[in-house]
Amino acid sequence: MIEVQDVYFKYPSGVEALKGVSLKIQDGEFVAVMGENGAGKTTLVKHFNGLLKPTAGKVLVDGVETTKVSVATLARKVGFVFQNPDHQLFSETVEEEIAFALKNFGFSQDVIEKRVTWALNLLGLTQYRKTSPFMLSGGERKRVALASVLAWDPKILILDEPTIGQDYQQKEKLRQFILQLKAQGKTVVIVTHDVEFVAECNPRVVLMRGGKIVADGEARKILTDPEILEQASIVPPQIAQIFINLADLGFPKDVIDVYGAREILLKAFRRRKT
Repeated sequence: MIEVQDVYFKYPSGVEALKGVSLKIQDGEFVAVMGENGAGKTTLVKHFNGLLKPTAGKVLVDGVETTKVSVATLARKVGFVFQNPDHQLFSETVEEEIAFALKNFGFSQDVIEKRVTWALNLLGLTQYRKTSPFMLSGGERKRVALASVLAWDPKILILDEPTIGQDYQQKEKLRQFILQLKAQGKTVVIVTHDVEFVAECNPRVVLMRGGKIVADGEARKILTDPEILEQASIVPPQIAQIFINLADLGFPKDVIDVYGAREILLKAFRRRKT
């Protein structure tokens, strides 16, 4: 679905943000791009919908090279939710914000009304339907931005720091929704520092440092490897830290989420009882 071929990118300031990045993301994959500030994460994903064009190398989305089509064309297939929602919100009401892209893409009024109502309900925004998005909290504006993208049902969804400003309940709703999208065959890419959220989702992790990919694999392997994490200045999830310390007692080291931890501890408890 997304193919990055030896991509370099240099900003006008002279900063080289990507240095020979190659990456393939398959149709229906869920990928978390992680790394410290300045690692090149957001620069990389902005290439997926043509907001940035490679200085050298190629990016293909669903077989189409991004330099050969407009951002507007790519937007129909690739939905992008920015880290700062104020960079994409501009309408007078939440309802109008969510409906804007649907109108531009030529959906009928009946479909627009249904999709807006669906998105409002999904993200708990119904009570703000007629409210200006700029009257809402940061976390609520983030959900409006997400709703405005989800409404047109893109094939690929890019989320830049989606958990910032969200409480635990909203994070869990987001996790469940991402897993639903994956089950429907959507391709989901998130950029995040939230190691606990990634641990609970257990996606494929692409770890970046200094404009390069330094690790790529299952979350439970990447997030329990001390050498890899040290390279990217990432602290392991809390559950992982506990099980690393329990390894001497025979417990596995690659446990990163509460669901896996619960199953392992229950089995250990049952064995002890018998």
